[in-house]
Amino acid sequence: MPETAVKNSIQTVVLAGNPNSGKTTVFNAFTKLRQKVGNYPGVTVEKKTGTLALAKDRIVNVIDLPGTYSLAVRSIDEQIARDVLLGRAPDTPKPDVVVCILDASNLERNLYLFTQIQDLKLPIVVALNMMDEAEAKGLTIDVDKLSKELGVPVVPMIATQNKGIEEIKQCIAEGVEARYERKWRMSPDLEEDVEHIVRLLKQHEGMDDNAAFSEAMSILSIGRPIASSKDSIKEFYKEEFLFQIQAIQDKLKKKGLRARSAAVEARYNWIKHVIKQSTTTEGDGTLALTDRIDAFVTHKIFGWLFFIGVMSIMFYLIFSIASYPMDLIDGLFAALGAWTESVMPPGILTDLIVNGVIAGVGGVVIFLPQILILFFFIGFFQDCGYMARAAFIMDRLMSKVGLHGKSFIPLLSSYACAIPGIMAARTIESSKDRLMTILVAPMMSCSARLPVYTVMIAALIPEASAWQKAGIMLGMYALGTAGVGVMAWFFKKTLLKHQKPIFIMELPPYRFPSFKAIMLQMADRSGMFLKRAGTIILAMSIVLWALMSFPKHDNLSAHDALQKSYAGQIGTMMEPAIKPLGFDWRIGIGLVGSFAAREVFVSTMNIVFNLDEEEEIESLRDAFQQATWPDGSPLFTPLVCIGIMVFFVFALQCLSTVAVVWRETGGWRWALFQLFYLTLIAYLAALAVYQGGRLLGYS
Repeated sequence: MPETAVKNSIQTVVLAGNPNSGKTTVFNAFTKLRQKVGNYPGVTVEKKTGTLALAKDRIVNVIDLPGTYSLAVRSIDEQIARDVLLGRAPDTPKPDVVVCILDASNLERNLYLFTQIQDLKLPIVVALNMMDEAEAKGLTIDVDKLSKELGVPVVPMIATQNKGIEEIKQCIAEGVEARYERKWRMSPDLEEDVEHIVRLLKQHEGMDDNAAFSEAMSILSIGRPIASSKDSIKEFYKEEFLFQIQAIQDKLKKKGLRARSAAVEARYNWIKHVIKQSTTTEGDGTLALTDRIDAFVTHKIFGWLFFIGVMSIMFYLIFSIASYPMDLIDGLFAALGAWTESVMPPGILTDLIVNGVIAGVGGVVIFLPQILILFFFIGFFQDCGYMARAAFIMDRLMSKVGLHGKSFIPLLSSYACAIPGIMAARTIESSKDRLMTILVAPMMSCSARLPVYTVMIAALIPEASAWQKAGIMLGMYALGTAGVGVMAWFFKKTLLKHQKPIFIMELPPYRFPSFKAIMLQMADRSGMFLKRAGTIILAMSIVLWALMSFPKHDNLSAHDALQKSYAGQIGTMMEPAIKPLGFDWRIGIGLVGSFAAREVFVSTMNIVFNLDEEEEIESLRDAFQQATWPDGSPLFTPLVCIGIMVFFVFALQCLSTVAVVWRETGGWRWALFQLFYLTLIAYLAALAVYQGGRLLGYS
């Protein structure tokens, strides 16, 4: 085939690799801002795609596969990765080239996935990433020898410094041939049975040689009889084929052969040979430094103190540094509202724009700086390697309540947003562990709760210092985390009984974070937040303004007119149920609105108190301090402020989260159960705060 034909045949490039191998950094370097994130059809597994410019007139598509350690199909991520590589994923083309990204400082583990991808006989380019870390550990890699042993092009690179990116692009542009002869071997009996399964797959399922061999190895790696398996393979294959596979597995069992371990051992024996031929090691300076740091940050006492200290600093910065841009944003929206009133004639339209749109949306956008700081810290922890350490120390506590160690990453992701946190639970192999994680994840205080906490803390302690505010915020996050533990223990003992999970997690070496990648993540998340403010919150603000403005009662005071409005009538109907919590009908309106999205509570309160006052309010905090019951007693007492925060710690007030749980669990049963039990806990917790506090003599 002519060289130009090889070049022009490349349409789709797939990036594959282990977690923490730098795959996302390579993807960002390839695609720059030409990216989009969606879901694979039929599943809520994130699909990251983009375009790569090989030349001015040469553009190819890039797909970033979920990070996996193997293609054994024990989780949804592994299933998707394998389906994409085999060309089975809906609306996703089979790759023309696979860029397999390896962590050069941990070749033995990374090459295991490479051998499985190589079995598919796809054109492969190896991106040997993190060469600087390998050198720091005293590891010297002969790239030419490694390329010869693997039988594929190998390009050394340091993705965080953009080194090697152009060389990889050039290698893709020049074309890669799929030449592969399997060099690792199992025992003759196992090899014979693998060939038997391959023939059956070709005969019964119409697979080609490559797909059939990969499928045969996957079937054997399950490690238990297919007929009793709960895997999707049972539904995928014909009964006659499954019967013959069962017979093969029974025969292997009688011979005392363990196909699963034999295949793993055979791969690793070959991998060790490759590493011996292509690498030399001198010292382990970086490893020793990593061990010294880990002795502190993963210590059973000091590790917790460090974790709490880091979180305290994060919340301190959220309240100190973020206050300056927040004041600026607040001033801009106030000026925009005043300017709008000055140029537009008095009337319903002006009232809608000023008190509905500007007050509602502005009341939420003001918290963007705090959310950006939160995402900066999350990205920083992920990039530098501390996130895995936090998971390690948390596992000691989580395992006691029945949570899997892998639940930590989904739960920590839920600090940012419960939706990606719930989606991240798909990496958990056990269906019960995965469901338990999904059910408790929304109790982790997400970024949408930050506006509520901030406003209520300001009303609770108007003159509080940044450290005091950070302490209260940390308490809310700790309460949510404690709630996760209690409910996980309860579910383990009742609905989701299972054995104590075993957790094995790799602790990657510490790395200097890629601030470019962090900034891209912050830009992506802030864009999502602003889009939410410009769509859901904008729409809800308009709807709530209309409900609070009609029917018109010009002869009544602002307060009475609001209470007689449609929204006021809803709040008044709710008041008998929420009055035991210390909440009045106005707070009830906010609670109703917040079920669409938690941030809507703040925008609703902005609209409520702008419409409730004869004159425009200076700030929501001032309005809360001035709000009273009909008898003149203050509404937002310390107990009420704390009660509202506690309510929001537990309540599932996010329709998007409900929809994602519905998709992840395959129906409404668990989604509605989660909505019910979290709302009930939120109500009872707020009730305990208010009534318990009053019994103790507090107001």
